[in-house]
Amino acid sequence: MPFPDAGAAVSIVDSHCHLDFHNFDEDRDELIARAKAAGVTRMVTICTRLREEPKIRAIAESHDGIFYAAGTHPMSVAEEPMITVEDLVALARHPKFVGIGETGLDYHYTAESAAAQQESLRIHIEAARRTGLPLIIHARDADEDMARILTEEHRAGAYSCVMHCFSSGAELAQAALDLGFYLSMSGIAAFPRSTELREIFAAAPIDRILVETDAPYLAPPPHRGKRNEPAFVTRTAAKGAEIFGLSYEEFAAQTSANFDRLFTRAAA
Repeated sequence: MPFPDAGAAVSIVDSHCHLDFHNFDEDRDELIARAKAAGVTRMVTICTRLREEPKIRAIAESHDGIFYAAGTHPMSVAEEPMITVEDLVALARHPKFVGIGETGLDYHYTAESAAAQQESLRIHIEAARRTGLPLIIHARDADEDMARILTEEHRAGAYSCVMHCFSSGAELAQAALDLGFYLSMSGIAAFPRSTELREIFAAAPIDRILVETDAPYLAPPPHRGKRNEPAFVTRTAAKGAEIFGLSYEEFAAQTSANFDRLFTRAAA
């Protein structure tokens, strides 16, 4: 499908980016302006280590339409003090704090810390329960444990959740959808070889799909291999519209409505 004109006034959300990363230190305000010019009216910037939370909070406080979430990334669990439920509940009092995480399991790079990752994940889940804010999940090469823990914990007490940058298998996708969770589409879905991933998204209900950049990572074509930024969420959304047989405008409106339903504090 044709890519939308850069000046088109079609509102869309980047549900997951990392605006605090050093990759953006020289032009952070400019890239935020570029995103807004492309129609990206809201962004959620993610804190992955609690010691960085003040910087992420300051970015959100300084810009309309930017919200934030915080947690301990699974790849950092072994290097950081174990987070507590109380830590997260305290952070959640801020009006621009909209989600818990990202948390999750990553056995690709950090399998040696699997036990600590699982402990941290369960702590984040309890914080999501207590605050009523959505859990933001990172999953890589840990589908079986991820599905098991999310299901066990949901039986113990309901919570909401998005599988951020979803690129796992169909079984984990179905397990998440069965729990009422959401799948978030990143630039990976637009990569030429991601046929199986696109099929997983196509089989999911459209009202459970979000779109994101994970900037500065995973830039979609034609920017692949370069620094990603929130404006490029429009490229991933164009591919998402194609997957679901919708116009860009319809896909942007649907994913924005889905975002509002999940991230209620950031609702338009």
